[in-house]
Amino acid sequence: MAMVNESGNRGRLSSLVLARSTVDRSSLIRADNAKLDELWNSAHILVMINELFVSSETHLRFFSAADLCGEGERYFLGIHQESGQSYFVWNSRDTSLQDALKVTEDDLKGLRQIGAVLSDLHAGLAAHALALLHWHATHPRCSRCGEQTIIELGGAMRVCPADQSQHHPRTDPAIIVLVKDEDDRLLLGRQSIWPEKRFSNFAGFVEPGESFEQCVVREVAEECGVLVHSVHYLGSQPWPFPASIMIAFESVTSDPSTALADGEEITEIRWYSREEMKKAVEDGELSLPPRISVSRRMIEHWYGPNAQTELSRDGE
Repeated sequence: MAMVNESGNRGRLSSLVLARSTVDRSSLIRADNAKLDELWNSAHILVMINELFVSSETHLRFFSAADLCGEGERYFLGIHQESGQSYFVWNSRDTSLQDALKVTEDDLKGLRQIGAVLSDLHAGLAAHALALLHWHATHPRCSRCGEQTIIELGGAMRVCPADQSQHHPRTDPAIIVLVKDEDDRLLLGRQSIWPEKRFSNFAGFVEPGESFEQCVVREVAEECGVLVHSVHYLGSQPWPFPASIMIAFESVTSDPSTALADGEEITEIRWYSREEMKKAVEDGELSLPPRISVSRRMIEHWYGPNAQTELSRDGE
């Protein structure tokens, strides 16, 4: 049976790319349509076209309400805690908007592409905006009666006009686990759908009636065959691809010899010491997860203070 480490804040992750925000979501304002209209007229507005942000290479671009045209949906993102500036996102599939804003295909970027270089403000806004976009796109109708729902609370809710039921965005919890042995080697796995030579930590969705810690033990056992103990929490990060939050844990196995890929989700597993990982990255035999991901931060956390220089390759 797994033992849970009650060590408090020791060893927590910091600076998770998408877990940063300087905007107050201002939930009390959401129900005041007149106030939302007022804020809209002076807002900084993100524009998303076909699920991509209008962006430069390093930051999101903001527009005013007067810049926008065509059909779309607006979602309220909140108000900056210090400046009082309001923020919205305008979600559009109208090609006329792209032309009106003089946006080229090079100006449209996904969050995976630019997330790691965004500021705290921009990263927080982008994660919130993308999560809302995905939820609205996949929940247009009432799950009770099938009627078309309408947007309320500035995008934080949909309401069925037929039965008045309220529908709120949901986030799926998924654990992600850093597995070590008692010699402090790290176990990583590979999925066949990933880019060539990409290895990462083990992860999975929490099942009904299951705690995070139980999910950690189950998922690791299912994917790579080892039983883990000394489980403790490292941190969490929203992962709006499309609607998850990654809850990160660290764990230890006392019997690394049982490690075996399940052959379905995980096709290959490898143990790494720090020296072996550094050499594998240098030789191009190991590709680590992108910097936007919590899995990359977990690996760097285990590796130590030189991780960002010693585990980086050209182009990262």
